[in-house]
Amino acid sequence: MAIQICMGGYGPPTTTHSRALKMIGDRLIAKFSNEVDIKYVWNVMDFGYKAEEVLWMSERGLLTVAYQSTSYLTERVPELEFADLPFLFENLAEARAAMDSALGDYLSRRIEARVPGYKMLGYFENGYRHVSNRLRPIHAPADMRGMTIRSLPSQMHSRTYELLGAVPLIMDLKPAITAITGGTLDAQENPLANTVDYGVHKFHRHHTLTGHSYLSRGIYCNRAAFESWPQALQTTMIEATREAVLTQRDLAVREEEVAHAAIVAAGGEIVELNASERAAFVAAVKPLHDEGRARFSDAFALLESARR
Repeated sequence: MAIQICMGGYGPPTTTHSRALKMIGDRLIAKFSNEVDIKYVWNVMDFGYKAEEVLWMSERGLLTVAYQSTSYLTERVPELEFADLPFLFENLAEARAAMDSALGDYLSRRIEARVPGYKMLGYFENGYRHVSNRLRPIHAPADMRGMTIRSLPSQMHSRTYELLGAVPLIMDLKPAITAITGGTLDAQENPLANTVDYGVHKFHRHHTLTGHSYLSRGIYCNRAAFESWPQALQTTMIEATREAVLTQRDLAVREEEVAHAAIVAAGGEIVELNASERAAFVAAVKPLHDEGRARFSDAFALLESARR
């Protein structure tokens, strides 16, 4: 009897994350043929679920493999708040190197220790996040004062926006999009590709390349399912996931370029912060880093090691 593997997430099949799942499935089929039965649920929101529910769906085995931003797990795995620190990495290369190093392994071990139902397969790139809004251009934290902004369910995100003067509202993706399209939510933050995929650029004219946060989407496999597989399938799943991550990163860079053009074509205005403007944002959130040095000493040490 074929081993059933259902993979899913919360975006259409055209997103880089969905395409990466398909790469994994194709690799498994190429090696194991009819020994595996691969199914996909591209967007759980199409079936009435919330985006955040992919986590319990994977933990309980409804989805064998799923992805979701690590920010959604910070209540259960407090160490993940380290990855939510604003302006944590100097650039994209450093962020990737850190997640591929002992730091990424450390975060995976913390996740598996606190959520035993998961076998961590790696991390897709969600990328650098930028602020878009319907009110005005943003060049400085003062421009965000009083602006309501959708926040991921992480206190680190909420505190970041508070320090920048905004009013964070923790919301799942679907209600956030509804609030944006209805004009009751002023701002949101996402990689440009997400902003375009969700259609937000049709309602937000102002986009600022704050690059305030680099996020990863954990790839969560149901541990019971994984451990029931033959060793060859386990090994191939890990190898296929690693290959898909590397390809997804390349796709994500190109998607950001395409999204940038789409925003401009829709009449959006894109602000690129100069060095002094960016420094003002970094200074505003410095208290989080000061606290973080004490809270996340192990993670900071691993990051420093990855930088050497």
